[in-house]
Amino acid sequence: MNSSTHVIQVTNVSPSTTSEQMRTLFGFLGNIEELKLFPPDDSPLPVTSRVCFVKFHESESVGVSQHLTNTVFVDRALIVVPFAEGGHLQRAPSLLAESGPPGD
Repeated sequence: MNSSTHVIQVTNVSPSTTSEQMRTLFGFLGNIEELKLFPPDDSPLPVTSRVCFVKFHESESVGVSQHLTNTVFVDRALIVVPFAEGGHLQRAPSLLAESGPPGD
């Protein structure tokens, strides 16, 4: 994994969590360049869990943000891991679909 990544992946995000709430939470840890929450806030599909990608201006914010792993936010314990950058975060869901679940 690239240790200089600027992106984190946050999983086990409550379905009731909004992009603004995630931006507020992680904004305390560094300047956010980009944030994507999947499915999006306006998704018509039923949501059971969400995934959030946060791109920071500084790579140091990635290490700091990992300390939020197991922090209960809304009603779920977050899981925060570094995410290898491959360009614009718009591609993040397709990258996940191509690679499959961790450990494959």
